[in-house]
Amino acid sequence: MIALVDCNNFFCSCERVFNPALTNKPVVVLSNNDGCIISRSDEAKALGIPMGAPLHQQQDVIRKNGVHVFSSNYTLYGDMSARVMSILRDEVPAMEVYSIDEAFLQLSEGFTEETARVLRAKVLRWTGISVCIGIGSTKLLAKLANRYAKKNKALTRGVFDLAAYWDADGIMAETPTDGLWGVGKNLARRLKALGVKTALDFKNADPVPVRRSLGVIGERMQRELN
Repeated sequence: MIALVDCNNFFCSCERVFNPALTNKPVVVLSNNDGCIISRSDEAKALGIPMGAPLHQQQDVIRKNGVHVFSSNYTLYGDMSARVMSILRDEVPAMEVYSIDEAFLQLSEGFTEETARVLRAKVLRWTGISVCIGIGSTKLLAKLANRYAKKNKALTRGVFDLAAYWDADGIMAETPTDGLWGVGKNLARRLKALGVKTALDFKNADPVPVRRSLGVIGERMQRELN
């Protein structure tokens, strides 16, 4: 089994660690040239501020709602990432750091949702960074589980094991293809042309046209979904 650990609103969370007064306040972090918004707190998302939006287009919303705006500080973010990854690395047999705020964990036998919740609490307690953890039998399914955990925090408490869930197909039926790891707009369009609109459609699709249209990448993704 594999787990994907993803830090929630990572850059904003790092800013909050060093300024607790920002807790429960709308926060955004900007790109290198302060041109676009690249990280949003949940409160900022609730205001309708889109990911990647140019800063100048959001000035009215920012002023009206007292949104706290920060330039990116990659020295800080890199240090906080290293702290989180160090904790994770000590808990599992192997780990692959996927990005500054994500890592795949190879799980040992007996690792459960409850084990993941203990690990999640440890990361929060030691670093102040909140994470979500998704568990699955492949990287693609672990990523899908993490997406569900993040979108349903009140239900999952930030942890979700897709393999242990009774209705994994139901979750796939609610997931558009562009919600899958590795499916961008181009692949989603090609899948839609095959009549494939959801992850479940993709799982159950005829593999021959999938291979013909998407090549070995599409075939591999379909195998992972199965």
